Amino acid sequence: MTYLAQLTDALRNSRGFSHKRDIAAVLPQLGGVAGITTVPNGDDCAVLPDPSGDGHLLLAIEGLMQDFVTATPWFAGYSGVMVNLSDIAAMGGRPVAVVDALWAGDADVAQQLLAGMRAACERYGVPLVGGHSNLRAGAGQLAVAVLGRARRLISSFAAQPGDHLLMAVDLRGQWQGEQPFWNASTAAPPERLRDDLALLPQLAEAGVCDAGKDISMAGVLGTLLMLLECSGVGAHVDLARLPLPPGTPGWHEANVFDEHLRWLSAFPSYGYLLSVREPQAAAVQNVFESHGIACADIGTVQPGSRLTLQLGEAHTTLWDLADQAFIGAAPVMQQRPAA
Repeated sequence: MTYLAQLTDALRNSRGFSHKRDIAAVLPQLGGVAGITTVPNGDDCAVLPDPSGDGHLLLAIEGLMQDFVTATPWFAGYSGVMVNLSDIAAMGGRPVAVVDALWAGDADVAQQLLAGMRAACERYGVPLVGGHSNLRAGAGQLAVAVLGRARRLISSFAAQPGDHLLMAVDLRGQWQGEQPFWNASTAAPPERLRDDLALLPQLAEAGVCDAGKDISMAGVLGTLLMLLECSGVGAHVDLARLPLPPGTPGWHEANVFDEHLRWLSAFPSYGYLLSVREPQAAAVQNVFESHGIACADIGTVQPGSRLTLQLGEAHTTLWDLADQAFIGAAPVMQQRPAA
């Protein structure tokens, strides 16, 4: 088995992929949203018309894994805010306010969760305006929601064949313990955090980017599968082009499988996968790079339903959406012609 085949097999069986695939069992139960939201279910936020008439309201919500809350309650609270702000930015929006739902059976855990949320809100400049608290629960759990506004959208449903796939990621950070979390947030200057998040709505409003997602717990390739499924397209990615954290061995060095798999599975505190028309790709890269954020052209969007990968001379198909849905968010995929 080639090194590339080992990586793809591990990704297909990863926790991040499994949790995203669970969405396919939920979406059919939500019912139709036609005439209610601007985009179908499956995007990073729900999108509603702004009553002011100036764009869209965005609603994002995240529930955190219970083992994550138990192991690192302060960082879980911080992350609950951070990941929602990332979802708002990923759709071209700016955050307005945060609410939470918190369960804890221990006062110290509750205090740490709240302290983490408050720290993130202060650093990103977004108010925590209320929520729900239960301090008599059997275990700690947390969900956080954010309201935002967008003048123009970046959507998971807008990728087109011929687009360049850009991976923008802040590498000025470090791994968070043994977890697959790349933390470029908690020690960064607050002004920089706010300015960097604002780059996404600025790109949307400038009309140079309308398709993309933030890189989630399924990693960059799981995120790409969600984008492709929503847009009804395929893609090809060259893994050797992906930016790597400082100190990470290159793709062709030996005995580094765990490090490469960890990066492919990682949630970076600032990471976006954008699908950009060819004439705008270089300009979008320059915007991120001028702010010290790595931005690499890692592949292209293609007709069809397959996500294919290459690493050196090796090629493989990670997933064929015509054979198996990923999150089940798209209309029925176009079937391949009969042989």
